[in-house]
Amino acid sequence: MKIGFLKMLLAGMAGVLALAGAAQAQEDKVVYHVNDAANATAAMRNINNHLEVNPKVKIVVVTHAMGVDFLMDGKKDVNGNPYHIPVEELKARGVKFDVCEITLRNRKLERKGFIPEVTFVPSGVAEITRLQQREGYAYLRP
Repeated sequence: MKIGFLKMLLAGMAGVLALAGAAQAQEDKVVYHVNDAANATAAMRNINNHLEVNPKVKIVVVTHAMGVDFLMDGKKDVNGNPYHIPVEELKARGVKFDVCEITLRNRKLERKGFIPEVTFVPSGVAEITRLQQREGYAYLRP
C-alpha cells in the first residue's frame, strides 16, 4: 500500500514539475496597438524598453486609421527624424509591423506607399482580436 501511494505521489509531483517547466518555457507575446501616428515614437520607445528587459519577447505592432502614417515611406517625426530607421532596427530584433488594409481602402492609400518592413493584414482590429484571443498576446497601447 505504501509503495502504491509513493508511486502516485511521485507521479503527481512529476506532473506538477512538467507544468511548471511548460509555464516557464512559454514566451511572452505582446501586441502594441497604434491608431494615431502621434503615438508612434512613444510606442517604439516602449518597445525598445520592453526588448531591453526581455529580448525574447514576441512583439507585433498593429496599426490602423491614422496610426499607419508613420509606416509610410518618407514619414518623419516632429523633430524631423525619419521613422523608417527605428522601424528597421526593431524589425531586425524580431518586431513585426502590421498595416490594416481596410484603412488603406478607406483612405485611398496604396501598399507601394509604405516602407518594405511592413506586412498587411485584412483588418487591424480583427488582427488585434485574433492575436489576443487565439494566440494569447497581451494588449498594450502607448
